[in-house]
Amino acid sequence: MFTQESIQFLEDLKFNNATEWMHANKKRYEAYKKDYHHLIEKVLESMKPLDSSLEPLEVKNCTFRINRDIRFSKDKSPYKTNMGIWLSTNRNRKNGAGYYIHFEKGNSFIAGGIWCPEPEDLKKIRKEIAFFYEDLESVVQDQVFEKEFGTFDIEEGNVLKSAPKGYDSDHPAIEFLKLKSFTVSKKIEDQLFFDEDFASKIAQKLIHIKPLNEFLNRALETEE
Repeated sequence: MFTQESIQFLEDLKFNNATEWMHANKKRYEAYKKDYHHLIEKVLESMKPLDSSLEPLEVKNCTFRINRDIRFSKDKSPYKTNMGIWLSTNRNRKNGAGYYIHFEKGNSFIAGGIWCPEPEDLKKIRKEIAFFYEDLESVVQDQVFEKEFGTFDIEEGNVLKSAPKGYDSDHPAIEFLKLKSFTVSKKIEDQLFFDEDFASKIAQKLIHIKPLNEFLNRALETEE
């Protein structure tokens, strides 16, 4: 479970997003980071028995730096005001498939898959879909999967308007082939992070993404 103190720290940071404030609240940040890492430990304990590919992961592999990359952003706020956990099922790839947990007051969610793969990886995923689309259909049409996550997230700019180069517009999996990102997500209540059995509850939801991650990682591991 997350603590109220850690959540309050993030809320206060949202309204005091400056280096001076962070330096003055270093002890609060250290307490938040301790809670953050403890939460990841509990999530890993619940997820590893369900997905053996996560076994090599340690807490340090699943964290995000609180500092924002502001080099190309109009928003120059130096710090993130949300908490994220990334469980990658393929640590050695730049962008392998995985599971994600996000806490942000009023906008908490869980997710999984691959967000905006690199061009070469996108080619591999589309090739896998083209030849084995029935495997992907069986994943996204599974009753429990549909109940938890619906279908792929559709974001503006991440879906082609026509068939990608090299594919016919009447391909049976054309709607999958048009995608440039392969993620699913589900909103969750902030209150869930306070539950003693938070990790096990989240694991029981996230594990339904495992077949999708396996399909995507299978595509990435295929040699051209």
